[in-house]
Amino acid sequence: MDELVERVDDQDRVLGVVVSRRQATWEGWLHRVAVTVCRDERGRVLVHLRSAQLSRFPGLHEVVVGGAVNVGESYEQAAARELAEELGTHVRPHLLFTFINRSGLSPHWLGVHEAVVPDAVIPDPDEVAWHAWLTEPELRSALQEWRFTPDSHEAFSRYSRSGPRSPARRSRNPLAGVPGRPRLTRSTSAEAERVNRVSFGRPA
Repeated sequence: MDELVERVDDQDRVLGVVVSRRQATWEGWLHRVAVTVCRDERGRVLVHLRSAQLSRFPGLHEVVVGGAVNVGESYEQAAARELAEELGTHVRPHLLFTFINRSGLSPHWLGVHEAVVPDAVIPDPDEVAWHAWLTEPELRSALQEWRFTPDSHEAFSRYSRSGPRSPARRSRNPLAGVPGRPRLTRSTSAEAERVNRVSFGRPA
């Protein structure tokens, strides 16, 4: 069953009209979507690969976790629900900013949050095919080398320019110089590429 969302105007005011997300996307009607940039206590950012069976951007990487804001929900309530559903973690995300996102399938208001979550997340296999924790330098390299959703590029670009908010974020590269810190190694990139080949049906 398709999700039900509320139409909003260009000032993000609820219009009192409930439609399916599929219809809102098809018609180009503004509605709300909530996403979260997830960090662990060491400041690394969670990146994941969307399941190949998803209807929207299957097999692409994402730097945010989230989905549509349901009828009657706030941005923060929707973001918390999506974290619980997709990662099995129960935390309170902090809303940083909203904007009209015109990248992707259709325009929508995007609420970008931040949350510090345990590094031992339990992703829903129906939503997440693979995940990893990356430092910001590693993530910036990945954004250039791997295939990400349009929302990921736009949301993370604005997030990076918005300035530090959480203690984990203020420590931009807390693992610099520490032996054994994760790197965007050939093995990491190779694993992501292997999953991409499987997701898109390309030969290994």
